Amino acid sequence: MADAPINILTTTTLFPNSVQTAHGIFVETRLRRLLADGRVRARVLAPVGWVPPGVPKEEWARLRQIPAQEQRNGITADHPRYLVVPKIGMNLTPYTLYAAMKKRLAQLIAAGEKYDVIDAHYFYPDGVAAVWLGKEFNIPVTITARGTDINLIPEYARPRRLILEAARDAGALITVCQALKDRLVELGAPSSKITTLRNGVDLEIFQMLDRASLRKKWDLNGFVLASVGLLIERKGHDLAIAALPQIPDATLLIVGAGPERAALEKLAERLGVKDRVRFLGMLDQKTLREIYNCADALILASSREGWANVLLEAMACGTPVLASAVWGTPEVVATPEAGLLLKNRDAASIVAATAQLRSAFPDRAETRRYAEQFDWQSTTNGQVRIFEALKSRTVNL
Repeated sequence: MADAPINILTTTTLFPNSVQTAHGIFVETRLRRLLADGRVRARVLAPVGWVPPGVPKEEWARLRQIPAQEQRNGITADHPRYLVVPKIGMNLTPYTLYAAMKKRLAQLIAAGEKYDVIDAHYFYPDGVAAVWLGKEFNIPVTITARGTDINLIPEYARPRRLILEAARDAGALITVCQALKDRLVELGAPSSKITTLRNGVDLEIFQMLDRASLRKKWDLNGFVLASVGLLIERKGHDLAIAALPQIPDATLLIVGAGPERAALEKLAERLGVKDRVRFLGMLDQKTLREIYNCADALILASSREGWANVLLEAMACGTPVLASAVWGTPEVVATPEAGLLLKNRDAASIVAATAQLRSAFPDRAETRRYAEQFDWQSTTNGQVRIFEALKSRTVNL
């Protein structure tokens, strides 16, 4: 008789919903691949931030439209509300997040639900609150570290202390790249608890398409660069724009939304490249793959990244990348077929790397083949091993 599936409760504030369809989609993607394997069942507890009415930000009003529960791709996700206090919320949020999840989990258990493992994503505040939840309901917890939760937030004393306490009390820890594992150990987390399971790429969605017809559809000619990610300072879209005066035949496509858009538009105008920069806003994955297929190269000039999914997405579409050598990125961009690492994180390095790439372009089919090695099955197998060990309370993973 086959073993019964492991029941997990995935807890995270990073999960798509009907209002934010791309929010935390990397968490959903990994979970969908895990569930397709058949050895695990899951429900998602994805709390949504709430601020009192009257706070003058349109984004908070939009979040109030998210239902308390919804289905996405066959996964049930609950969205309890947790209090967010703008500007001073960093130290308070783990507690309000825990209170919201505790109330909903108690209701689920009272209704007959049973969970073998709590699967938390993002260390702070999500992982911290999940460990408290695990103690309250006697459920083992694993936490996945993904990037800024380890390479930025621990710079603050109280979050760092809570992160290390959560690392100590969690049953297992996962990082999406070796660089994040090294950082966790450096902070004081036990190395024996940490497993590196890198993200894969959806090779069915992100694939090579008819490039000529897509370029005609998007009215694109000549050399095309793309920069994809939230419009925030650390993503480095400004550096891609600043490189354009030295790449006079290039068009730059910027995909994403965020608070820096107006400043980026002004920068493009000031540098005289406004007509060669297109701001495309947020795009769904099937539209995004069209942009990757149109582009000659993807630029990712981030100051911090855990494991940047956009790199493999572009490569899966046959598009090489030019990326800053931060955190997990050198683990992704490891051969000439993948692209090039920037010498420095500045516009001059983007210009130099672009020229180097153009002098010896990798074959797009070879770039695609490079991406194909990053499938999801090994990541799924690693998760299942961890969940099985936690379910049986086996400490040696």
